[in-house]
Formats: sequence, structure tokens, C-alpha cells
Amino acid sequence: QVQLVESGGGLVQPGGSLRLSCAASIGIFRGNTVGWYRQAPGKQREWVCTIGVPEMTLYADSVKGRFTISKDNDKNTMYLQMNSLKPEDTAVYYCRITSATSDYWGQGTQVTVSS
Repeated sequence: QVQLVESGGGLVQPGGSLRLSCAASIGIFRGNTVGWYRQAPGKQREWVCTIGVPEMTLYADSVKGRFTISKDNDKNTMYLQMNSLKPEDTAVYYCRITSATSDYWGQGTQVTVSS
């Protein structure tokens, strides 16, 4: 069973930065689509960004230019660098790895943007 563990969330002021990490229990990043999603209070979970196969990155318009997704296949870890954070970025952030036959989610990490 694959486990994904997010970390790096917390409280940050508007305009600040955070870097989220998602560590996998085994090496499953290669050849699979990896992405970040978020869910704000009272709202549906939404897609944030993705690294597809081949290595093509896509971002939601709301985060384009501010967030950067990356991964280190050798460390079994993916990252989300978040800059210029806004209060509307407040949410629980989830990582996800999808293959042709499987779909794995992390447990989520809270990001709160507030002064």
C-alpha cells in the first residue's frame, strides 16, 4: 500500500511563501501523473497543478505565476512552492499520484494565509 505524507503547511501572512512536500513510501513518481489539490472550508476540492507524463506542468489560473510544482524521483518526494500567498489560498492541500490503475491521495496539510 502506497502512503503519501504531506508536510510544510502552516500560518503565513499575505504575500508570504510556503513550500509543501509530499513524500511517498515507495518510488512511484516515475511514469505517473502527480499533482496538488486543495479544499477550502465549505467548498469542493479543486485542482491546483499537475506534472503529467511526459513532464508537462499545468497550473490553475488562480495560482499561475505564484506556485511551482516539482518532484524529485530519487527522493520519492514532490513539492509545491507557493509565493505571493493570498487569503483565498487558505485551504487543506492534498497531493495525488495517478497511474493507469491506481489513485493515491495524501492526508492533507493545512495552509492558512492571514494577517
